[in-house]
Parts: sequence; structure tokens; C-alpha cells
Amino acid sequence: MNNPKAIIEGLIFMAGEEGLTKEQIHSLMDDLSNEEINTLLKSIEEEYQKDSKGFELAQYASRYKFITKEFVYPYGEKLFEQFKKATLSQAALETLAIIAYRQPITRVEIEEVRGVNCEMMLKKLQVRGLIEAKDHLDTIGKPLLYQVTDEFLDAFELENLSELPSLETKEVQEELFAQIKEE
Repeated sequence: MNNPKAIIEGLIFMAGEEGLTKEQIHSLMDDLSNEEINTLLKSIEEEYQKDSKGFELAQYASRYKFITKEFVYPYGEKLFEQFKKATLSQAALETLAIIAYRQPITRVEIEEVRGVNCEMMLKKLQVRGLIEAKDHLDTIGKPLLYQVTDEFLDAFELENLSELPSLETKEVQEELFAQIKEE
């Protein structure tokens, strides 16, 4: 094993908020004794206690995980404030509205409503976690069927899709989608 300390460090980092127990580390690195793992964990802990590091190794509920040091928090608040301000473009909102009201829906069906290619927009919305391709339509080519995600509901503060503004009739829906196409 090349660098067991670095491997343990990487595993704890990969585990994220869940963290890892000594037992999990041992099961992944069974060629190390419990004593060697303890020594390596202690070494990592001491290394990350230095003020030159922005996070430290902590142990909570018998789990080891990396946590941000207190002096980083004011900067983290600024960072997350920037994320909160991130908005969706008009094209993204249009695409989301079409998916939310007509899901599950294929890319071609969305493009018929919008009148423009939306392949890149679908990819961007998927990366942001607002939509997902959940299934395939049982037809030639097996196109993907898109639908909104729980992250979409969270972002728009909805419990479920029934809380979306009502589009009472098909005519109202067609009028809305025609307006979206014109803008």
C-alpha cells in the first residue's frame, strides 16, 4: 500500500457528512491493524489542527469526518449568498414550466411548445437537479421522458405539483404556452 494515510484521508473526504467509523476504515484497509489505523487517524487529526488548514478532522458519534474551521464561516456565508442569488434564465423558466405542467414529456414535445431546440437547456436543468430523465417513452427511438425533481419543489417552495397555479382548461394552457413562445 503506497500511502495509507492519504488513502484514509481520501476515504473520509469521500464519505462527506456521513463520515466513517474506524470499523469501516478497517474493513476497507484490512491489511492495517487497528493500532496502525488509530495512529494514522491521530496523525491526520494533528495535521489538520494547524491554522494553515481550512478544515479539520472531527469525531462525532464514533464517525470521523472533515468539518470546516470556524474562521472560514464568514466567507462561507458570502459564498452561499452568491448561490442564493443565482437565478434561472427566461428560457430555463419556460422549459421548467412546460415540464412541470405536462410531465412526463419528451424533448421533442418541449421543443414543439417552445419552438426552439432545448437540448442544452435540458442538460443545464439536469445539472442543477431541477429535472430528471426518469423513463423512456415506449415508441420508436425510446425518447427520454423528463419530469421535475424534489429539488424543483424545494426551489419553488412547493409540497407537490398540485400547488402549481391552476391551468383550468386546455385553451388556457395553449394560451400560456403561446405567450411563452412569443417572448
